[in-house]
Amino acid sequence: MNALEVRAAVALALVYVLRMLGLFMVMPVLAVAAMDYPDYSPLLVGLAVGGYGLTQAALQIPMGMMSDRWGRKPVILLGLTIFAAGSFIAASADTLSWMIVGRILQGAGAIAGAIMALATDVSRETQRAKVMAIIGIAIGFSFYLAVLIGPMIAQRWGLAGIFAITGVFAVGCMPLIKWVVPDGIVTGSGDTLPQAGQLKRLIFSSQLWRLNVSVMVLHMMITLLFVQLPVTLVHFDMTLDSHWMLYLPVLAISIVGLVLMMGAGRGTTPKRIIITAVVFMTIAFAMLSAQDHNKWVVVTAVIFFFTGFNYLEANFPAMVSSIAPAGEKGTAMGIYASFQFFGAFIGGVLSGVVTDFWTAETAYFIGAVGAVGWLFILHGLKEVGRVKRLLMHGEFSSAIEPDLHQALATVPGVQEITLSADDGSVYLKVTKGFERAKAREILQRFSRNNED
Repeated sequence: MNALEVRAAVALALVYVLRMLGLFMVMPVLAVAAMDYPDYSPLLVGLAVGGYGLTQAALQIPMGMMSDRWGRKPVILLGLTIFAAGSFIAASADTLSWMIVGRILQGAGAIAGAIMALATDVSRETQRAKVMAIIGIAIGFSFYLAVLIGPMIAQRWGLAGIFAITGVFAVGCMPLIKWVVPDGIVTGSGDTLPQAGQLKRLIFSSQLWRLNVSVMVLHMMITLLFVQLPVTLVHFDMTLDSHWMLYLPVLAISIVGLVLMMGAGRGTTPKRIIITAVVFMTIAFAMLSAQDHNKWVVVTAVIFFFTGFNYLEANFPAMVSSIAPAGEKGTAMGIYASFQFFGAFIGGVLSGVVTDFWTAETAYFIGAVGAVGWLFILHGLKEVGRVKRLLMHGEFSSAIEPDLHQALATVPGVQEITLSADDGSVYLKVTKGFERAKAREILQRFSRNNED
């Protein structure tokens, strides 16, 4: 990577860390810290934990499309402003109801798609995977760090402190976007951002809908867990600032489990390992529903949960990328992200409602039942091989698209082709034996023929 790409990757990764750190820090503490509010109820806690997911789900695709029209940086800065405003409202809230307003406003700053598109714009095709990998590692790091330090910050400064820090982080991201990340030339975005005309077809795709529902259930389960788990730990006389002593070894062991599962897959995502991960999560919720205040049962269950969760969270996006048609990855990932955040909202509401009328153990049991239903959905999922996506450019008219498509299909390794004469984009899904030089030669020949 050159100096500009390194600068962009590090700056965008830092934006993700600061933004996601604030969101994640709330999850392991809100259920306990919220008991200090005068209008406390399990239902309102559930809405506060998952509320941001509702606006994230609703605005993820529109904000991505807006960045195509208005530019990446203006939309990202707008999203950070909205996110910061929501954080400060939540920090100053003296009731749970007002905190929920702040959380919903936080979610309205739905800029994940625009950030990824900006990363694409400022990196060369050959270096793009490295830039995305740096950002992906940053997101994972922010989750683990937040789970460890969130309880300690909450114990010292309360929820108001977490939300205030989150707002300050969001404001601190703005100079990074404005002055540190270089301005990029907006490239063809079919593989980066959602396109309105593709939504209906991809939502009902026989394989993609299974992954969309899967990530919805996955995030429903982690939200449900974090509405209940902090309260469960308090029953063991663990104060908030000591919760990290449980989370640290649990996360460390689950990462070892993740590495072992990834190794068993040998660089792919076998269906049997996906099923195994879901079974781990099913076992976790079943154990939690029957733990009878046994600390070691809870610890074992949480290890099972995070081992399965980490594997699925890391591998589902790669599966969506592999399955999505060439030139339509942006739309597929936008739909996927919307389902993901909607799952967080459902998990918060479901957990709050169940706890309001029954018990935490009932909520855990419902999680186990949901995981069993999830296994039936995954039964129809097909094995997918890893593919690489390429974007090439040329000058060709719509009249010669069929001939160009036919010629590119003869190139070894080409699996799928999508052409866009409007901006001269050629989207390819290719396998290991792809001959790039031959594809470029064909594209240049048709571009010259187009001129003639």
